[in-house]
Order: sequence, then structure tokens, then C-alpha cells
Amino acid sequence: MSEIHIHREHSLGLTQARKVAWQWAEEVEQKFDMACTVIEGETSDTVEFTRSGVNGQLIVAADHFDLQAKLGFLLGAFAKTIEGEIEKNLDGLLGAAAAKAAKSRKK
Repeated sequence: MSEIHIHREHSLGLTQARKVAWQWAEEVEQKFDMACTVIEGETSDTVEFTRSGVNGQLIVAADHFDLQAKLGFLLGAFAKTIEGEIEKNLDGLLGAAAAKAAKSRKK
């Protein structure tokens, strides 16, 4: 079984980070047929995701995202490709949110 771990620091705060996480969850549900469950907490949220051959969680905090996923035997062969796609998607969402936050601070 292969594992993926991705950690990203950010300065969005919990409210904006939640929006990014929900958007990420919606995208993986649509693109990859994942089932996602969001568990809201006081200081962080957890997005649990699963589908055949994949399960994991995305911890959403005010200053970081921490994603861990376990890939089954068949998908394990594609671990680096899958990790790269997750990083690209998450980095894109974080970048867009950071740019939007910076723009609203200038107003």
C-alpha cells in the first residue's frame, strides 16, 4: 500500500481555508468519483475522502493543510502521478484564494 503526504502552509485563516477545502472536495468528488465528508471543528476541519482503492483525509487549519492518503495496490503504481495532480490542484486553489485575499486587503 502506497501513502501520500502533502503539507502546505498558508496565511488564509480558517474561514478562507474552509472555502478552499470545500472547493477541493467538490472537485475531487466530480473528477475522481470520491465520496467526501467534511467534519467541522473549532480550530480545524477534516475532509475525509474515499473511493475504491483510495482513502484519506485533509486536515484544514487556519495556517496549513495536511493531506494524507492511502492508495491500494492497483493505484499504488501511480502514486507519484496522483500526488502530482493533488499538489497541482491544491496549489492552484490556494494560490487563487491567496490572490483574492490580497486583492480584498488592498481595497
